[in-house]
Amino acid sequence: MYLNAFETGSEARLGIGKWLAYCNVERPHSIHGILTPKEAYETKKTPMRLAA
Repeated sequence: MYLNAFETGSEARLGIGKWLAYCNVERPHSIHGILTPKEAYETKKTPMRLAA
């Protein structure tokens, strides 16, 4: 039994793309402190470069 039965490869590609977008944008991850990956990326601090 499949969670999603796709008729064509194009449907499968679209469905998998939607699932990946959900996981990478909307779904919180415990590794990020219950932030979505997008939120974690947007709030990460960039390291400062040292002056030469």
